[in-house]
Amino acid sequence: ALYRLSYTHRTAGILYIVALYCVLWHIALLYVYIEYLSASYNVWRPDSGQKYQPAAPRHNFDADLLNLSWWPDLPRKKFKFEDSTSPRKTQYHILNKQDIYKVGETLEVLITAKDHMGRLKTYGGDLFRAKLHSPKKKAAVTGQIKDYGNGSYLTTFLLPWPGEAQVNVRLIHSIEAIAVLKNKRDKYPEKVSDTVYFKGYFESHGVSDITECNLKVSGKDICEYKDPVTGEIWQCVRPKKLPCDSWRYHSVGGNHKVTNSFEMGFRLWVNKEEEKLPRALIRLILTIFSISDLTSKLPSCKMDDARACLRGRDIYMIGDSTLRQWFEYLEKFIPSLKRIDLHASHVLGPLLAVDPDYGVAMRYRAHGLPLKTAKTLLSNLQYDTSQIAQIVGGPYTVVVITLWAHFTSYPLDVYLQRLARVHRAVVSLLTRSPDTTVLIKSANTGYKMVYSSDWLSLQLDVLMRAAFKGMAVTILDVWDMTSCHYLPDDIHPGPPVIRNEVDLMLSYICPK
Repeated sequence: ALYRLSYTHRTAGILYIVALYCVLWHIALLYVYIEYLSASYNVWRPDSGQKYQPAAPRHNFDADLLNLSWWPDLPRKKFKFEDSTSPRKTQYHILNKQDIYKVGETLEVLITAKDHMGRLKTYGGDLFRAKLHSPKKKAAVTGQIKDYGNGSYLTTFLLPWPGEAQVNVRLIHSIEAIAVLKNKRDKYPEKVSDTVYFKGYFESHGVSDITECNLKVSGKDICEYKDPVTGEIWQCVRPKKLPCDSWRYHSVGGNHKVTNSFEMGFRLWVNKEEEKLPRALIRLILTIFSISDLTSKLPSCKMDDARACLRGRDIYMIGDSTLRQWFEYLEKFIPSLKRIDLHASHVLGPLLAVDPDYGVAMRYRAHGLPLKTAKTLLSNLQYDTSQIAQIVGGPYTVVVITLWAHFTSYPLDVYLQRLARVHRAVVSLLTRSPDTTVLIKSANTGYKMVYSSDWLSLQLDVLMRAAFKGMAVTILDVWDMTSCHYLPDDIHPGPPVIRNEVDLMLSYICPK
């Protein structure tokens, strides 16, 4: 009996050890699996005290995207102004013109580029913009332009409404002007930006100083500021009598003159009316016949519908002033959204509006340096990547991001580095909260300066769209909205355009 009892105890002890070993083995396996997930996806939660570690970038992120920014080069380096494409000499005509067209058909227009001497261009690369519009209906659609590379461009329009319509073609930049823009953007990569500069305001114990700042400034006597969360770097010329930690305010400084008299001949800061091709060619009026008695028209979103759509949602808008316009529009459109005074910059944020009855919280904050803005406290600034990292996410969280307007004067590799960080932050957000709604607002037209032209904006827009391709995000395409609207081009579009843009956003937040 004692033997059997001893044997039973010994067997139980062995079984206990085996069970304990199995439990510990499974715990270790679970720990390894969690570590694997953390290493692979960098799951990070704001309340964990863990330092933000963005997800690893995809292979050759910069190189893969940089190829998409390709634009034809001039066939020769030296040229005269008379050799450039002329908006007054260039012509276009409708191919296979008909008396009546049907809704849903396509219209083809051939653009033939000529120089200022009236000679046919033998190479492409010009930036044209074409639209089909109806002043009566206040409707328009952009044309898709194909560059044949020989001075000819085919524009294709979809005919979406019945009635009359007009074709309008504008030369935004000749390839010769684009060559100047590209040269000014890329010529001095060691200076990061040879066009725009910023000011840093230093104050301490009644002493103040102002120095030049940028992503990178020339010289050795500098103050360098590295964001502890994102790793972003900002530099200022070291003040003569103050320490680097006395930096208190930031503002845009201005633009260095980077064009000579010959380059300015290309009207890089152009008059909007002078871009149009000859007026005699603009008013090509078509009669479009509807094959149905019913025509479709997208209704504008009503206030009650918008409020219901946003019910219970946390909305984060991270970007520039073109996105702040959406915040301001919704704040006026939905009276129950009340601004909470955070005693921060109205221009840069952080801004907060809430609808307590419907549980809505809407926020806006600028994406951080570089920012072309008036003098503002540094405490108002926070990098986009850091903002995204602090968002917990979830099915009622909406994150809207845009990143382009303040980067047009920088070389593309500078923009791609920032874009890669934002991309990784979004990957991390969607990994920890895959049901979060992430919307990317595209660039919009309106810039016509050598420092910030539409061509420079278009280059960044192509890269921004490609960076988020294949992810669980939605690209809100507002480029075409602004390029074909009846209102004049403006980097800050008028209320009718903003209404359409916000309606587009709401349609993706509440597709049903």
